[in-house]
Amino acid sequence: MHNTTAVLIELGAIILALGLLGRIAGRVGFSPIPLYLLVGLAFGHGGILPLQASEEFTATGAEIGVILLLLLLGLEYSASELVTNLKTQYPSGAVDFVLNAVPGAAAALILGWGPVAAVALAGVTWISSSGVIAKVLGDLGRLGNRETPVVLGVLVIEDLAMAVYLPILTALLAGAGLAGGAVTLLISLGTVGAVLYLALRHGRLISRAVSSDSAETLLLVVLGLTLVVAGLAQELQVSAAVGAFLVGIALSGEVAEGASSLLTPLRDLFAAVFFVFFGLSTNPADIPPVLVPALILAVVTALTKVATGWYAAHRAGLRGAGRWRAGGTLVARGEFSIVIAGLAVGVEPRLGPLATAYVLILVVLGPLTARFTEPLARRLTRGPGKAAGTEAEAGADAATTPETTTEPTGPTHANA
Repeated sequence: MHNTTAVLIELGAIILALGLLGRIAGRVGFSPIPLYLLVGLAFGHGGILPLQASEEFTATGAEIGVILLLLLLGLEYSASELVTNLKTQYPSGAVDFVLNAVPGAAAALILGWGPVAAVALAGVTWISSSGVIAKVLGDLGRLGNRETPVVLGVLVIEDLAMAVYLPILTALLAGAGLAGGAVTLLISLGTVGAVLYLALRHGRLISRAVSSDSAETLLLVVLGLTLVVAGLAQELQVSAAVGAFLVGIALSGEVAEGASSLLTPLRDLFAAVFFVFFGLSTNPADIPPVLVPALILAVVTALTKVATGWYAAHRAGLRGAGRWRAGGTLVARGEFSIVIAGLAVGVEPRLGPLATAYVLILVVLGPLTARFTEPLARRLTRGPGKAAGTEAEAGADAATTPETTTEPTGPTHANA
């Protein structure tokens, strides 16, 4: 069979399978991410029917998927929102980092994977899935709840921290020494600071320069600009994903909204390809040996995420019911955990299978903890005689106010 024909057939089969699985996941209110990973495992090396012809194209598509994920995430935020969240939520962000990154780093060191893998696994366990969480909030009708801005505030801090974490990880993976890593970090911090300053002071001018009445022109300009900036960022070892994120932050207003609506279908397509490619790169036979560590790590970091949300909601003055709901909502891991693991598999091959198993567990568990953590905590901590008072407290925390019925800050739609 001609190579081009084989590529078209394989790509068509993959995309069709992803569409059917996405429809199934949507009907049952389930994230499609684990299904995409399973497709990759089934058709990758060591799977049921390994694919050959389309592997190179899929690898390129996966790179574009990561870039579009971060671009669309940046488009969700304005620079002023990021700065405001950084000022108000940094204590919660610090607690989030300590409680959730440390278990991953400790697990890598215990397994004997070395310090670089420890930094990578720390990121895998630290960052929640903003896409899965946004979808869960919508499905449960909680976008107007008082704890929702707290949850989104923690996610914003994590997303902003990625702009610092990814360049550090990239430098370590490239074998840069202390001096090289320090230079990369300074470049990253300087770039982030410069973009935030320009977006705050001159965001309208930047958006006006990119703006166009033609949807086609706007799509081409924003996508082309993003790919160029991502490539230059990667050349500077700042990370292509961070470059794309900064482009998204720099755009605001109608331009950001228009670009987001145009690019969302492309993001969904290439992000799905990214998850499939990660599965293709993982041999299913490598997962059983790391399944127990992945399960232990999932249980530990699910509990630490609950503690993170509880603390953040406590700082915001919410009562017990809202605190538990915030904690349970933050449990899911997804796209960023896979992105980080994908960068680091060259240093520690076992990190890929462990991350796959870890994400599969928590992307399934996350919606369940979001729904049941608060009722379970109420049953465990309250006696039968106090049930009525607890229900009233839960209703008070869930009640909306004029402030919380507005569109909350941060991502409110599901990323792929």
